[in-house]
Amino acid sequence: MAQALYRKHRPKQWEDVVGQEHVITTLRNAVIANRVAHAQLFAGPRGTGKTTAARILAKAVNCLEPDAVKRPCGKCEPCKAVDEGRFMDLIEIDAASNTSVDDVRDLRDKINFSPNQGRFKVYIIDEVHMLSMAAFNALLKTLEEPPPHAIFILATTEAHKIPATVLSRCQRHEFRRIPVSEIAANLKLLAEDEKIEIDEDALTLVARQATGAMRDAISLLDQLASAGKRITLAMAQDVLGTATSQSVLAVIEALLARQPGAGLDAVHSALDAGSDPRQFARQIVDYLRSLLLVAAGNADQVEATAEMRSQLARHAQALTVPELLRLIQVFNQAAVEMRASWQPALALEMAFLQAIELPEAPAAPAGVPPRGAAQQVKSPVGRQNVPGTPQAPKTSAAAQDVQETPQNANEPAPAALSMEDHSLNQRLDENWKKVISQLKEKNATVYALVNSVKSRHLQNGVLTLGFASDVLQSQLERAANLELAQNVVSQAMGMPVQIRCRVITGKQSAPPPEVDSDGMVAAALRDLGGEIVDMQ
Repeated sequence: MAQALYRKHRPKQWEDVVGQEHVITTLRNAVIANRVAHAQLFAGPRGTGKTTAARILAKAVNCLEPDAVKRPCGKCEPCKAVDEGRFMDLIEIDAASNTSVDDVRDLRDKINFSPNQGRFKVYIIDEVHMLSMAAFNALLKTLEEPPPHAIFILATTEAHKIPATVLSRCQRHEFRRIPVSEIAANLKLLAEDEKIEIDEDALTLVARQATGAMRDAISLLDQLASAGKRITLAMAQDVLGTATSQSVLAVIEALLARQPGAGLDAVHSALDAGSDPRQFARQIVDYLRSLLLVAAGNADQVEATAEMRSQLARHAQALTVPELLRLIQVFNQAAVEMRASWQPALALEMAFLQAIELPEAPAAPAGVPPRGAAQQVKSPVGRQNVPGTPQAPKTSAAAQDVQETPQNANEPAPAALSMEDHSLNQRLDENWKKVISQLKEKNATVYALVNSVKSRHLQNGVLTLGFASDVLQSQLERAANLELAQNVVSQAMGMPVQIRCRVITGKQSAPPPEVDSDGMVAAALRDLGGEIVDMQ
């Protein structure tokens, strides 16, 4: 069986470790000065070189090379034994499998024995945060006063889970995520060594997918190399389940133009092509982050081609920093919710529709009728409104549902609200965030459904929720979902509330004579609903 590339190409010398110069320099100088601490903590993300650095340090402290600057030499018996996995004085312990206090006590009992092959016994405890509290307590005294021939190296991805009493006894080294450029450069050298033909764009994609982990990047390259042919960008995207940059740009363009149809088509095209919904959401977040850096004046921190920088600059000019922050939150939340969603694509679709939606204005005071005068307002996406899609300012959710929401053709309009119902609807508006928050804690699906409602009004103890599609309506009307939603709303209102669901259909307004019937404005009136309130 062929050896995995990340094992075959594991660094064996200090200079081979990628992207951790700050740690390597410190450790190397400690070896030269013979001041290696007896307890070390290597903390950082997975795949960044913690265990590799620990093994190199174990070789260096046991190396027989007289010149300390050249340690580890890689030629003496201890160095070769470590590389070949037969050095008896290097003990690697997986804390995830040896979590009990008995395991630590066994280690503590054996540590006093002198080394067999080298000058030092080196204990590498991987994922040390998995130890139980009793095991940590049993380890404390040994960490504080170990025998002179013992060195402990604790490796972890979650340093915050380690007790402060243990941290205080260790010399801490922080391993960082490796930049994309360094990962790509190292992958190129590895590919040349292994005779793997791969395009530059594909290398960059693999480097980005690794999210700062060199080991993950090599594993992905190993996976792609199994195809036995030249690795192109299209092939890498297909294997890794990523969308093309054009798909991400199509979504951004639809956001800026406030075109829900075009945006959803771009999303569905990417998913139909094999892209993972969660990964696609992350790609959108990554592009929005780049726009945020450009908009904030930190374009140098963005790794992109000249063509892509021009595209980023154009999009960044159309968005403000607050708008970008909102969009990042929306799509990032969608990526998180997909993990527990029964329909991952739904979270992405809802995120897009929420992204192009106008933010809701504060609720109007009880008894005050909604403003009838239509005004043109600023779009939340883009600094300028797309012609033909002006929006009127919103009043409270309850008043809007009664006064402005279009009705189904076969459904009569609700009766006018009484003063008591106005007061209840105002209470509902005030408690709506609490309702949404409680649903989010109890059930992710019900939370997503209720959070997607386009209108709501409470009348005679019946809360009517308006949805954009019958699919969303039917999902909430399931017995378990409906019962949970009713219980949460009733508890928040302090009164029994029944929920009724319906589908909102948009009004269609015929374009005036001066508007081209085949143009964008007419299409917006037909497809999105609404009316023209101002023409300049």
